[in-house]
Amino acid sequence: MTPEQFFEQAKQALHLPADTPLQSAYQFGADPDTLANLVLTGTKTATTSAYDLYEPDEALPQAGSYDVILNSKDEPICVTFTDSVEIKPFREVGADHAYHEGEGDRSYDYWRQVHVEFFIKEYADEAGKVFDPDTAQMVLERFHVVYPVKD
Repeated sequence: MTPEQFFEQAKQALHLPADTPLQSAYQFGADPDTLANLVLTGTKTATTSAYDLYEPDEALPQAGSYDVILNSKDEPICVTFTDSVEIKPFREVGADHAYHEGEGDRSYDYWRQVHVEFFIKEYADEAGKVFDPDTAQMVLERFHVVYPVKD
């Protein structure tokens, strides 16, 4: 099933207006299956992306929108509703956001370590840039599951 078909199914089940748009369908970068499962269990309710790596014409996430989370095989896992979006410097991301990302021991130290490693690689691979935790701008999203995959 495609993400669009899955979202159509979700719209019917949730009684959303027919013209409700799907913002995006995506995998989480580092470990799509593990992170998608954390979303399904309600452990992961936040994510961070690099504002600096968005293309000039690429839409930023929007509060009030719907996304389809995919596993490593690009199969839909769930539909999420975006509760909030905030852009702030990496150095200002706090323990609350780290906790809601739901990874590892949910501590800020764990979050910072894995995100520095991830963004160093992503900046280099995606844009040939150097990640600087003192100047990098991040997009912080908070969301919740509104439609899980049915087995």
